[in-house]
Amino acid sequence: MNTDQLKGNWNQIKGKIKQEYGIATEDDAAFTEGKYDELVGRIQEKTGKTKERINEEISKW
Repeated sequence: MNTDQLKGNWNQIKGKIKQEYGIATEDDAAFTEGKYDELVGRIQEKTGKTKERINEEISKW
């Protein structure tokens, strides 16, 4: 497991925390941001790519 995969794990946890915050306050933006962070974290964990690289690839979709 490389550094980017570990960062991916952290981004998943951070995303889940943001989701919980979004649900508790009914803040849709925080919930959506949390889901996005979780997605990036999962991709990062599976591929070992940097968060910046993943964001570039997603923006091209």
